[in-house]
Amino acid sequence: MKLYNLFPLLAGPFDGWQPHLERAAGMGFDWVFVNPIQRPGRSGSLYSIADYFALNPALIDPDSKPSADDQVRALARAADELGLSLMIDLVINHCAEDNPLTRSHPHWFVRQGGRIAHPFCVEENGAKVVWRDLAQFDHQLALRQSEAPDGLLAYWVKIVEHLIDLGFRGFRCDAAYQLPAPLWRQLIDRVHEAHPDIVFVAETLGCTPKQTRETASAGFDAIFNSAKWWDFHGDWLLEQYELTRQVVPSIGFPESHDTRRLFAEFQGNVNAMRQRYLFTALFASGVMIPIGFEYGFGKRLDVVETRPDDWEEPRIDLTGFIGQVNAIKDRVPLLAGEGRIERLGSPDPAILLLRKFADNAPGQALLVINTDPWTRQRFYVDDLGHLVQSPGPLLDLSPDWPMGHLPAPFEFWLDPGVARVLVSSDACAGGD
Repeated sequence: MKLYNLFPLLAGPFDGWQPHLERAAGMGFDWVFVNPIQRPGRSGSLYSIADYFALNPALIDPDSKPSADDQVRALARAADELGLSLMIDLVINHCAEDNPLTRSHPHWFVRQGGRIAHPFCVEENGAKVVWRDLAQFDHQLALRQSEAPDGLLAYWVKIVEHLIDLGFRGFRCDAAYQLPAPLWRQLIDRVHEAHPDIVFVAETLGCTPKQTRETASAGFDAIFNSAKWWDFHGDWLLEQYELTRQVVPSIGFPESHDTRRLFAEFQGNVNAMRQRYLFTALFASGVMIPIGFEYGFGKRLDVVETRPDDWEEPRIDLTGFIGQVNAIKDRVPLLAGEGRIERLGSPDPAILLLRKFADNAPGQALLVINTDPWTRQRFYVDDLGHLVQSPGPLLDLSPDWPMGHLPAPFEFWLDPGVARVLVSSDACAGGD
Protein backbone atom coordinates (compact mmCIF):
# COMPACT_ATOMS: atom_id res chain seq x y z
CA MET A 1 0.00 0.00 0.00
CA LYS A 2 1.10 3.54 -0.78
CA LEU A 3 -0.62 5.86 1.71
CA TYR A 4 -1.01 9.62 1.67
CA ASN A 5 -1.95 10.89 5.15
CA LEU A 6 -4.47 13.70 4.74
CA PHE A 7 -4.41 15.37 8.17
CA PRO A 8 -7.96 16.67 8.75
CA LEU A 9 -7.14 19.73 10.86
CA LEU A 10 -4.72 21.04 8.23
CA ALA A 11 -6.93 20.19 5.26
CA GLY A 12 -9.96 21.83 6.85
CA PRO A 13 -13.61 21.26 5.87
CA PHE A 14 -14.43 18.33 3.62
CA ASP A 15 -15.39 20.53 0.69
CA GLY A 16 -11.73 21.55 0.30
CA TRP A 17 -10.25 18.07 0.12
CA GLN A 18 -10.59 17.44 -3.63
CA PRO A 19 -7.25 19.06 -4.62
CA HIS A 20 -5.45 16.97 -2.00
CA LEU A 21 -7.02 13.79 -3.33
CA GLU A 22 -6.00 14.72 -6.87
CA ARG A 23 -2.43 15.46 -5.78
CA ALA A 24 -2.18 12.13 -3.94
CA ALA A 25 -3.42 10.26 -7.01
CA GLY A 26 -1.03 12.20 -9.23
CA MET A 27 1.91 11.05 -7.10
CA GLY A 28 0.88 7.42 -7.49
CA PHE A 29 -0.59 6.77 -4.06
CA ASP A 30 -3.44 4.28 -3.87
CA TRP A 31 -4.70 4.97 -0.33
CA VAL A 32 -5.57 8.17 1.49
CA PHE A 33 -5.36 7.76 5.25
CA VAL A 34 -7.21 10.30 7.39
CA ASN A 35 -6.87 10.74 11.15
CA PRO A 36 -10.08 10.63 13.22
CA ILE A 37 -12.88 12.82 11.88
CA GLN A 38 -15.38 12.13 14.69
CA ARG A 39 -16.47 14.75 17.19
CA PRO A 40 -13.71 15.25 19.78
CA GLY A 41 -14.13 15.83 23.49
CA ARG A 42 -13.33 18.91 25.55
CA SER A 43 -9.59 18.69 24.92
CA GLY A 44 -10.15 19.04 21.18
CA SER A 45 -7.73 16.22 20.36
CA LEU A 46 -8.56 14.18 17.28
CA TYR A 47 -7.76 11.06 19.30
CA SER A 48 -10.08 11.98 22.17
CA ILE A 49 -13.39 10.94 20.62
CA ALA A 50 -16.57 12.08 22.36
CA ASP A 51 -19.02 10.66 19.81
CA TYR A 52 -18.09 7.89 17.39
CA PHE A 53 -21.16 8.50 15.24
CA ALA A 54 -20.98 12.29 14.88
CA LEU A 55 -18.46 14.24 12.83
CA ASN A 56 -16.03 16.94 13.91
CA PRO A 57 -17.79 20.31 13.49
CA ALA A 58 -14.51 21.83 12.27
CA LEU A 59 -14.71 19.63 9.16
CA ILE A 60 -18.34 20.14 8.22
CA ASP A 61 -19.73 22.80 5.92
CA PRO A 62 -22.86 23.85 7.85
CA ASP A 63 -24.30 25.56 4.77
CA SER A 64 -23.94 22.48 2.58
CA LYS A 65 -27.19 20.85 1.55
CA PRO A 66 -25.91 17.27 1.91
CA SER A 67 -25.77 15.99 5.48
CA ALA A 68 -22.42 15.70 7.24
CA ASP A 69 -22.35 11.95 6.58
CA ASP A 70 -23.19 12.49 2.92
CA GLN A 71 -20.31 14.96 2.62
CA VAL A 72 -17.96 12.13 3.63
CA ARG A 73 -19.66 9.70 1.24
CA ALA A 74 -19.14 12.21 -1.57
CA LEU A 75 -15.43 12.34 -0.70
CA ALA A 76 -15.23 8.55 -0.82
CA ARG A 77 -16.80 8.55 -4.29
CA ALA A 78 -14.42 11.26 -5.48
CA ALA A 79 -11.46 9.26 -4.15
CA ASP A 80 -12.70 6.12 -5.86
CA GLU A 81 -12.93 7.92 -9.19
CA LEU A 82 -9.25 8.81 -8.78
CA GLY A 83 -8.27 5.23 -8.00
CA LEU A 84 -7.89 5.91 -4.28
CA SER A 85 -9.28 4.04 -1.28
CA LEU A 86 -9.95 5.78 2.04
CA MET A 87 -8.48 4.58 5.33
CA ILE A 88 -9.26 6.05 8.75
CA ASP A 89 -7.95 5.70 12.28
CA LEU A 90 -9.82 3.24 14.45
CA VAL A 91 -9.41 4.44 18.04
CA ILE A 92 -10.86 1.87 20.42
CA ASN A 93 -8.19 1.55 23.09
CA HIS A 94 -9.71 4.65 24.71
CA CYS A 95 -12.24 7.44 24.18
CA ALA A 96 -12.71 10.98 25.48
CA GLU A 97 -13.21 11.20 29.24
CA ASP A 98 -16.37 13.22 28.52
CA ASN A 99 -17.79 10.65 26.09
CA PRO A 100 -21.37 9.82 27.19
CA LEU A 101 -20.33 6.15 27.29
CA THR A 102 -18.55 6.84 30.58
CA ARG A 103 -21.99 7.52 32.09
CA SER A 104 -24.21 5.13 30.13
CA HIS A 105 -21.78 2.19 30.28
CA PRO A 106 -19.33 2.87 33.14
CA HIS A 107 -18.60 -0.87 33.43
CA TRP A 108 -16.89 -0.74 30.02
CA PHE A 109 -13.93 1.13 31.51
CA VAL A 110 -10.96 0.32 33.69
CA ARG A 111 -11.44 1.57 37.25
CA GLN A 112 -8.73 2.99 39.47
CA GLY A 113 -9.43 4.24 42.95
CA GLY A 114 -13.14 4.05 42.23
CA ARG A 115 -12.83 6.28 39.15
CA ILE A 116 -12.46 5.59 35.46
CA ALA A 117 -8.76 5.25 34.68
CA HIS A 118 -6.79 7.40 32.26
CA PRO A 119 -4.34 5.69 29.87
CA PHE A 120 -0.67 6.50 30.26
CA CYS A 121 2.78 5.80 28.87
CA VAL A 122 6.27 5.68 30.36
CA GLU A 123 8.81 7.67 28.38
CA GLU A 124 12.42 6.61 27.82
CA ASN A 125 13.57 8.75 30.76
CA GLY A 126 11.16 6.90 33.05
CA ALA A 127 8.64 9.73 33.32
CA LYS A 128 5.00 8.67 33.43
CA VAL A 129 2.72 10.65 31.11
CA VAL A 130 -1.01 10.41 31.86
CA TRP A 131 -3.57 11.48 29.25
CA ARG A 132 -6.27 12.92 31.50
CA ASP A 133 -8.57 13.75 28.60
CA LEU A 134 -8.96 10.03 27.86
CA ALA A 135 -10.88 7.16 29.44
CA GLN A 136 -9.39 3.67 29.23
CA PHE A 137 -11.64 0.93 27.85
CA ASP A 138 -11.54 -2.41 29.71
CA HIS A 139 -10.22 -4.71 27.01
CA GLN A 140 -10.22 -7.78 29.22
CA LEU A 141 -13.91 -7.25 29.93
CA ALA A 142 -14.55 -6.93 26.20
CA LEU A 143 -12.76 -10.22 25.68
CA ARG A 144 -14.61 -12.02 28.46
CA GLN A 145 -17.99 -10.79 27.22
CA SER A 146 -17.17 -10.95 23.51
CA GLU A 147 -20.35 -12.85 22.68
CA ALA A 148 -22.64 -10.31 24.35
CA PRO A 149 -24.83 -8.66 21.67
CA ASP A 150 -24.85 -5.42 23.67
CA GLY A 151 -21.22 -5.61 24.83
CA LEU A 152 -18.18 -3.50 24.14
CA LEU A 153 -16.92 -5.63 21.25
CA ALA A 154 -20.30 -5.44 19.54
CA TYR A 155 -20.18 -1.66 19.98
CA TRP A 156 -16.77 -1.49 18.29
CA VAL A 157 -18.04 -3.59 15.39
CA LYS A 158 -20.92 -1.12 15.08
CA ILE A 159 -18.41 1.74 14.84
CA VAL A 160 -16.53 -0.03 12.04
CA GLU A 161 -19.76 -0.79 10.18
CA HIS A 162 -20.74 2.89 10.38
CA LEU A 163 -17.38 4.01 8.95
CA ILE A 164 -17.64 1.43 6.16
CA ASP A 165 -21.06 2.87 5.36
CA LEU A 166 -19.40 6.31 5.03
CA GLY A 167 -17.05 4.90 2.40
CA PHE A 168 -13.91 3.86 4.29
CA ARG A 169 -12.25 0.66 3.07
CA GLY A 170 -9.38 0.45 5.52
CA PHE A 171 -8.57 1.05 9.18
CA ARG A 172 -5.33 2.08 10.86
CA CYS A 173 -5.79 0.63 14.33
CA ASP A 174 -4.33 3.11 16.81
CA ALA A 175 -1.95 1.62 19.42
CA ALA A 176 -3.11 -1.84 18.35
CA TYR A 177 -0.65 -3.67 20.60
CA GLN A 178 -2.45 -2.30 23.67
CA LEU A 179 -5.43 -4.57 22.95
CA PRO A 180 -5.23 -8.36 23.35
CA ALA A 181 -4.58 -10.09 20.03
CA PRO A 182 -7.58 -12.46 20.48
CA LEU A 183 -9.81 -9.40 20.76
CA TRP A 184 -8.55 -8.04 17.47
CA ARG A 185 -8.99 -11.44 15.88
CA GLN A 186 -12.65 -11.54 16.87
CA LEU A 187 -13.32 -7.99 15.72
CA ILE A 188 -11.57 -8.48 12.37
CA ASP A 189 -13.28 -11.82 11.78
CA ARG A 190 -16.72 -10.36 12.49
CA VAL A 191 -16.15 -7.46 10.11
CA HIS A 192 -14.80 -9.76 7.41
CA GLU A 193 -17.91 -11.94 7.57
CA ALA A 194 -19.85 -9.12 5.90
CA HIS A 195 -16.96 -7.16 4.34
CA PRO A 196 -14.13 -9.54 3.36
CA ASP A 197 -12.13 -6.88 1.48
CA ILE A 198 -11.80 -4.41 4.37
CA VAL A 199 -8.16 -3.79 5.30
CA PHE A 200 -6.83 -3.55 8.87
CA VAL A 201 -3.39 -2.05 9.57
CA ALA A 202 -1.87 -2.22 13.07
CA GLU A 203 -0.04 0.74 14.56
CA THR A 204 2.61 -1.08 16.59
CA LEU A 205 5.36 1.52 16.95
CA GLY A 206 6.97 1.57 20.37
CA CYS A 207 6.37 -2.08 21.19
CA THR A 208 8.79 -5.00 21.16
CA PRO A 209 9.22 -7.27 18.12
CA LYS A 210 7.52 -10.04 20.15
CA GLN A 211 4.51 -7.78 20.81
CA THR A 212 4.48 -6.85 17.13
CA ARG A 213 4.41 -10.50 16.04
CA GLU A 214 1.64 -11.31 18.52
CA THR A 215 -0.46 -8.37 17.33
CA ALA A 216 0.21 -9.03 13.65
CA SER A 217 -0.91 -12.64 14.03
CA ALA A 218 -4.43 -11.42 14.92
CA GLY A 219 -5.28 -11.05 11.24
CA PHE A 220 -3.90 -7.64 10.34
CA ASP A 221 -3.03 -6.93 6.72
CA ALA A 222 0.02 -4.80 7.57
CA ILE A 223 1.94 -3.08 10.35
CA PHE A 224 4.16 0.01 10.40
CA ASN A 225 7.93 -0.48 10.56
CA SER A 226 10.59 1.70 12.19
CA ALA A 227 12.63 2.57 9.10
CA LYS A 228 12.16 6.29 9.85
CA TRP A 229 14.51 6.03 12.86
CA TRP A 230 17.30 3.97 11.29
CA ASP A 231 20.67 5.71 11.07
CA PHE A 232 21.83 3.32 8.27
CA HIS A 233 24.47 1.77 10.55
CA GLY A 234 23.11 -0.48 13.31
CA ASP A 235 21.58 -3.89 12.64
CA TRP A 236 18.40 -3.46 14.69
CA LEU A 237 16.09 -2.47 11.81
CA LEU A 238 17.09 -5.41 9.64
CA GLU A 239 16.73 -7.75 12.61
CA GLN A 240 13.26 -6.42 13.46
CA TYR A 241 12.21 -6.64 9.82
CA GLU A 242 13.34 -10.27 9.59
CA LEU A 243 11.30 -11.15 12.69
CA THR A 244 8.05 -9.76 11.28
CA ARG A 245 8.19 -9.87 7.47
CA GLN A 246 7.03 -13.49 7.18
CA VAL A 247 4.10 -12.79 9.50
CA VAL A 248 2.79 -9.57 7.98
CA PRO A 249 3.84 -6.90 5.45
CA SER A 250 4.98 -3.53 6.77
CA ILE A 251 4.70 0.15 5.88
CA GLY A 252 7.56 2.63 6.23
CA PHE A 253 7.48 6.42 6.42
CA PRO A 254 10.06 9.23 6.46
CA GLU A 255 7.88 11.28 8.85
CA SER A 256 4.40 11.06 10.34
CA HIS A 257 1.92 13.22 12.22
CA ASP A 258 3.60 11.99 15.44
CA THR A 259 7.13 13.12 14.47
CA ARG A 260 8.99 16.29 13.62
CA ARG A 261 8.85 17.40 10.03
CA LEU A 262 11.85 15.98 8.19
CA PHE A 263 12.49 19.29 6.44
CA ALA A 264 12.98 20.94 9.83
CA GLU A 265 14.93 18.00 11.24
CA PHE A 266 17.49 18.21 8.42
CA GLN A 267 17.63 22.03 8.31
CA GLY A 268 15.97 22.25 4.90
CA ASN A 269 18.19 19.70 3.16
CA VAL A 270 16.18 18.51 0.17
CA ASN A 271 18.72 15.73 -0.50
CA ALA A 272 17.85 14.18 2.87
CA MET A 273 14.14 14.40 2.01
CA ARG A 274 14.62 12.52 -1.26
CA GLN A 275 16.98 9.97 0.30
CA ARG A 276 14.63 9.12 3.18
CA TYR A 277 11.57 8.83 0.95
CA LEU A 278 13.29 6.50 -1.49
CA PHE A 279 14.68 4.32 1.30
CA THR A 280 11.44 4.00 3.30
CA ALA A 281 9.43 3.44 0.11
CA LEU A 282 11.58 0.64 -1.29
CA PHE A 283 12.58 -1.04 1.97
CA ALA A 284 9.30 -2.89 2.55
CA SER A 285 5.84 -3.40 1.07
CA GLY A 286 4.23 -0.07 1.90
CA VAL A 287 5.03 3.59 2.34
CA MET A 288 3.26 6.60 3.84
CA ILE A 289 3.82 10.35 3.96
CA PRO A 290 1.77 13.04 5.70
CA ILE A 291 0.31 15.95 3.79
CA GLY A 292 2.92 18.65 3.25
CA PHE A 293 5.96 16.38 3.14
CA GLU A 294 6.07 16.80 -0.62
CA TYR A 295 6.36 20.58 -0.19
CA GLY A 296 8.90 20.67 2.63
CA PHE A 297 6.52 21.88 5.31
CA GLY A 298 8.34 22.58 8.57
CA LYS A 299 5.59 23.08 11.13
CA ARG A 300 4.80 19.94 13.11
CA LEU A 301 1.25 18.62 12.86
CA ASP A 302 -0.68 18.83 16.14
CA VAL A 303 -3.78 16.77 16.94
CA VAL A 304 -5.27 19.72 18.87
CA GLU A 305 -3.80 22.98 17.62
CA THR A 306 -3.28 22.57 13.85
CA ARG A 307 -5.62 24.64 11.67
CA PRO A 308 -5.98 25.30 7.92
CA ASP A 309 -4.17 28.62 8.47
CA ASP A 310 -1.06 26.56 9.22
CA TRP A 311 -0.81 25.64 5.54
CA GLU A 312 2.68 26.75 4.46
CA GLU A 313 4.04 28.14 1.25
CA PRO A 314 5.85 25.27 -0.53
CA ARG A 315 9.61 25.45 0.00
CA ILE A 316 10.31 22.59 -2.41
CA ASP A 317 8.29 20.39 -4.74
CA LEU A 318 8.94 16.66 -4.49
CA THR A 319 5.72 15.57 -6.17
CA GLY A 320 7.53 14.45 -9.33
CA PHE A 321 10.25 12.58 -7.45
CA ILE A 322 7.72 10.83 -5.19
CA GLY A 323 5.76 9.82 -8.27
CA GLN A 324 8.92 8.34 -9.81
CA VAL A 325 9.69 6.27 -6.71
CA ASN A 326 6.10 5.07 -6.45
CA ALA A 327 6.26 4.05 -10.11
CA ILE A 328 9.33 1.92 -9.33
CA LYS A 329 7.29 0.07 -6.70
CA ASP A 330 4.54 -0.50 -9.25
CA ARG A 331 7.02 -1.80 -11.81
CA VAL A 332 9.02 -4.09 -9.51
CA PRO A 333 6.91 -6.47 -7.38
CA LEU A 334 9.99 -7.30 -5.32
CA LEU A 335 10.18 -3.67 -4.14
CA ALA A 336 6.45 -3.60 -3.44
CA GLY A 337 6.59 -6.69 -1.25
CA GLU A 338 8.44 -8.37 1.55
CA GLY A 339 11.69 -10.22 1.09
CA ARG A 340 14.99 -11.09 2.68
CA ILE A 341 17.31 -8.08 2.91
CA GLU A 342 21.09 -8.30 3.28
CA ARG A 343 23.49 -5.48 3.97
CA LEU A 344 26.67 -5.85 1.94
CA GLY A 345 30.08 -4.57 2.82
CA SER A 346 31.21 -1.29 1.27
CA PRO A 347 34.70 0.24 1.21
CA ASP A 348 33.06 3.62 1.78
CA PRO A 349 31.14 3.61 5.11
CA ALA A 350 28.92 6.42 3.78
CA ILE A 351 27.56 4.15 1.04
CA LEU A 352 24.87 1.67 2.07
CA LEU A 353 24.43 -1.46 -0.05
CA LEU A 354 21.20 -3.40 0.49
CA ARG A 355 20.39 -6.52 -1.50
CA LYS A 356 16.78 -7.70 -1.47
CA PHE A 357 15.38 -11.07 -2.54
CA ALA A 358 11.77 -11.96 -3.18
CA ASP A 359 10.49 -14.84 -1.04
CA ASN A 360 8.48 -16.66 -3.68
CA ALA A 361 9.38 -14.95 -6.94
CA PRO A 362 12.43 -14.52 -9.17
CA GLY A 363 14.67 -11.53 -9.18
CA GLN A 364 16.90 -9.48 -6.92
CA ALA A 365 17.39 -5.79 -6.30
CA LEU A 366 20.33 -3.71 -5.12
CA LEU A 367 19.96 -0.33 -3.44
CA VAL A 368 23.10 1.80 -3.44
CA ILE A 369 22.47 4.77 -1.15
CA ASN A 370 24.72 7.69 -0.33
CA THR A 371 23.76 8.03 3.31
CA ASP A 372 25.46 11.42 3.53
CA PRO A 373 22.98 14.10 2.40
CA TRP A 374 25.70 16.76 2.39
CA THR A 375 28.66 15.26 0.50
CA ARG A 376 29.31 13.37 -2.77
CA GLN A 377 30.62 9.81 -2.51
CA ARG A 378 32.41 7.57 -5.02
CA PHE A 379 30.93 4.12 -5.64
CA TYR A 380 33.16 1.59 -7.39
CA VAL A 381 32.68 -2.15 -7.95
CA ASP A 382 34.32 -4.60 -10.34
CA ASP A 383 31.16 -6.58 -11.04
CA LEU A 384 27.63 -5.29 -10.37
CA GLY A 385 26.13 -8.61 -11.39
CA HIS A 386 28.03 -10.32 -8.59
CA LEU A 387 26.57 -7.89 -6.05
CA VAL A 388 23.03 -8.41 -7.31
CA GLN A 389 23.59 -12.17 -7.73
CA SER A 390 21.83 -12.26 -11.07
CA PRO A 391 23.16 -14.03 -14.17
CA GLY A 392 20.91 -11.99 -16.45
CA PRO A 393 20.99 -8.34 -17.45
CA LEU A 394 20.56 -5.59 -14.86
CA LEU A 395 18.28 -2.60 -15.18
CA ASP A 396 18.98 0.80 -13.66
CA LEU A 397 15.64 2.18 -12.45
CA SER A 398 17.12 5.02 -10.42
CA PRO A 399 14.92 8.13 -10.30
CA ASP A 400 18.06 10.27 -10.76
CA TRP A 401 19.88 9.86 -14.10
CA PRO A 402 19.17 6.17 -14.85
CA MET A 403 21.86 4.58 -16.98
CA GLY A 404 20.95 2.52 -20.03
CA HIS A 405 24.33 0.77 -20.01
CA LEU A 406 26.02 -0.49 -16.84
CA PRO A 407 29.75 -0.89 -17.54
CA ALA A 408 32.14 -3.28 -15.80
CA PRO A 409 33.89 -2.21 -13.72
CA PHE A 410 31.24 0.23 -12.52
CA GLU A 411 32.14 3.65 -11.14
CA PHE A 412 29.72 6.39 -10.22
CA TRP A 413 29.87 9.54 -8.12
CA LEU A 414 26.75 9.68 -5.99
CA ASP A 415 25.57 13.19 -5.26
CA PRO A 416 24.55 13.93 -1.64
CA GLY A 417 21.76 11.58 -0.58
CA VAL A 418 21.37 10.11 -4.07
CA ALA A 419 20.68 6.41 -4.59
CA ARG A 420 20.90 3.95 -7.45
CA VAL A 421 18.19 1.31 -7.82
CA LEU A 422 19.43 -1.72 -9.72
CA VAL A 423 17.25 -4.77 -10.39
CA SER A 424 17.56 -7.98 -12.35
CA SER A 425 15.35 -7.99 -15.44
CA ASP A 426 13.32 -10.93 -14.15
CA ALA A 427 12.27 -8.87 -11.10
CA CYS A 428 10.20 -6.46 -13.17
CA ALA A 429 6.50 -6.88 -13.79
CA GLY A 430 6.13 -8.65 -17.11
CA GLY A 431 9.89 -9.18 -17.22
CA ASP A 432 10.45 -5.82 -18.98
